[in-house]
Amino acid sequence: MPWTVCDAMSQRREFVMLAQVEGANMSELCRRFGISRKSGYKWLGRYLAEGEAGLADQPRRPRSSPGQTPAAVEAQVVGLRDTHPAWGGRKLRRRLLDLGHDSVPAASTITAILCRRGCLADSESAKRRAFVRFEHAAPNELWQMDFKGHFALEQGRCHALTVLDDHSRYALGLAACANERTETVRERLTALFRRYGLPWRMLMDNGSPWGDDGTHAYTPLTVWLLRLGVAVSHGRPYHPQTQGKDERFHRTLAAEVLRGERFRDLAHCQRRFDAWRNVYNLERPHEALGMAVPASRFTPSPRSYPEQLAPIEYAPGLAVRKVQDKGRMDFVGRRFRLPKAFKGYPVALRPTPVDGAFDVLFCNHVVARIDLRDPDRGPASSH
Repeated sequence: MPWTVCDAMSQRREFVMLAQVEGANMSELCRRFGISRKSGYKWLGRYLAEGEAGLADQPRRPRSSPGQTPAAVEAQVVGLRDTHPAWGGRKLRRRLLDLGHDSVPAASTITAILCRRGCLADSESAKRRAFVRFEHAAPNELWQMDFKGHFALEQGRCHALTVLDDHSRYALGLAACANERTETVRERLTALFRRYGLPWRMLMDNGSPWGDDGTHAYTPLTVWLLRLGVAVSHGRPYHPQTQGKDERFHRTLAAEVLRGERFRDLAHCQRRFDAWRNVYNLERPHEALGMAVPASRFTPSPRSYPEQLAPIEYAPGLAVRKVQDKGRMDFVGRRFRLPKAFKGYPVALRPTPVDGAFDVLFCNHVVARIDLRDPDRGPASSH
């Protein structure tokens, strides 16, 4: 939908950052943000000419601050730290440089300023550790998704749904949800897919609504993702490091937003989430990205969300079966069981190099394997 007054600045900032990334498709980006190409080029032009001041309707901010002197540097550091109390010296230095400040001190000097002003305990830097993690080579190859537990509000509880791009650490979604039901997650993901396009794969844990008691069984939500052409992966049970980037994002969210805060209701919480997500994507330097911001490495996916799904079709020569109640599927006179989430859908059986073994395909995804040599007519082995 078109931008509203309350979130115009944040959406304009996100738009111009994404529009500047190499390979950005301006026409498609404007469509997903609900604005005309003329408006998109207007805001991009103003930003390139005037910086963030050019994104405001009026009045314009001054382009310089002639009253600032070198003596104000320490006040700038402390002021930025007050705004972002969880940031250390390296992040603060990078942000001051991005904001165009002159005479920005070294990160070690900033850390010393914080210690001297009582903003940082001497032992805090010792808690920092450098981590080396695998990352995918390009945006949208993998999105990580999870709920960050739930916490009390003055009215009800909030279940924070987070969606993160693996390559760029870009926070695609941070939603204050009333529950963790399939319908709620699907509604939130649909909005993200319309804005940012479809990823190639999504990684999630084994909990509801995308898992089934740690068995990796398919659920209505993951079957819907497969229908969209999004592959599904699950982390190892009791190994949260599989989703290390999203877990790290949760710790940052807790430190910079949730700690010490009290929210009235979901709407209040969502407003706070939206404001912080904007800071996280566009302002907060990320050490794993060489102190760049996530928006500098993210581009929306070229795979647009299909408002209407095409019929499921399989290659000629494959045996096609419709999944019945409780996941029943009959093939060559034998009965096999698939996850119940496939009920009513057609699946195809493709021979494997192993005699008597067949892959079960759903929309070109291998979801199970059956072996006709096995006398047990139990469930097919899932993939």
